[in-house]
Amino acid sequence: MLNSEISLQNPAVQNRQATAETIRLDYPITADGMEIDHLVMRRPLVRDRLVAEKASGSETEKEIRLIANLCEMAPQHIELLDLADYGKLQECLAGFLS
Repeated sequence: MLNSEISLQNPAVQNRQATAETIRLDYPITADGMEIDHLVMRRPLVRDRLVAEKASGSETEKEIRLIANLCEMAPQHIELLDLADYGKLQECLAGFLS
């Protein structure tokens, strides 16, 4: 059996191959005059982790910067999210790393 055949049959492998995930917000935010009801998070690269780790601030602030970068948003916009929606972003990031 070829690797591509294994990937097509195994949903866990298919999920790892996704390059980005769309996260629907239960509590949309307004940023730069636009309502945002979803975010798209791309898979992280090693350099994304390095940039986040080199930044100053608490672990939470570093995580916010990492998530903001992966969603192509400003960190201050991520800070506007409801905690339930932020939790979805954390779960998505964790899924990319597993």
